[in-house]
Amino acid sequence: MGYEVDYTELLLQVTGFLAVVWLSDRLFFRRRRERRAETAGIESRESWPVEWARSLLPVLLLVLVVRSAVAEPYRIPSGSMMPTLEVGDFIMVSKFSYGIRLPGIDTRIVSVGEPERGDVVVFRPPWAPGESWIKRVVGLPGDEVVIRDNRVWINGEPVSTELIGPYRGDPANDDDAELMRYGATLLTERLGNVGHQIIQMPLVDGAPDVPNELNPRTVPSGCYFVMGDNRENSQDSRYHGCVPEENLVGKAEFIWMSLASLDRIATPIR
Repeated sequence: MGYEVDYTELLLQVTGFLAVVWLSDRLFFRRRRERRAETAGIESRESWPVEWARSLLPVLLLVLVVRSAVAEPYRIPSGSMMPTLEVGDFIMVSKFSYGIRLPGIDTRIVSVGEPERGDVVVFRPPWAPGESWIKRVVGLPGDEVVIRDNRVWINGEPVSTELIGPYRGDPANDDDAELMRYGATLLTERLGNVGHQIIQMPLVDGAPDVPNELNPRTVPSGCYFVMGDNRENSQDSRYHGCVPEENLVGKAEFIWMSLASLDRIATPIR
């Protein structure tokens, strides 16, 4: 997932500014204003910045809590999760799935659950500060994950896959056209209880293995091994290492809007 504006951080800053305006008036200026109005025999009126701060502060606090602890929308700008997610999909991410975090600093204060194999998660990659990415959880802490001959092996067992056939997309779409030109195939992959589709390019004889210094055989504690569903067109844990738990934003739940196709609206993400 490419760069997204951190709206939660922006919202936190605006809310903090309004809180300062309102508290300053409440603690230092309101009584003086009311005394002057009483002496002059007129009604005391707040200045427009104070009035705006008082009116907007409760609304922004509610929005901040919802975005930080409940759900947040994101836009898909790249094809690394095709065919599950297309460029132009707008998704809703549940931030409650893995615990409640403090706004702005993302410290988890209440643990609700842990990611499972097959979950599609949004996270802040340590190797790309300021960005939000989306991938699928493949390996859990303690798992032995090996990528060999275009197959994923977990704890010594190959992940179950079933060939569907050649990938067929829209020839007018650049991403689809490239995949079809190079003979991409569509498969069903099963991670735990989750069955989902992936796109895979043909295995090239003599292609180098994924480097093990970034692709550890054993996933460290508090870390998750993630991959894109568009396997040969995804920068993920195979090349950058695992994602620490504290960098997880939440679980992708459903597509609430799509510029790719209206048929994708309200589609659950699996």
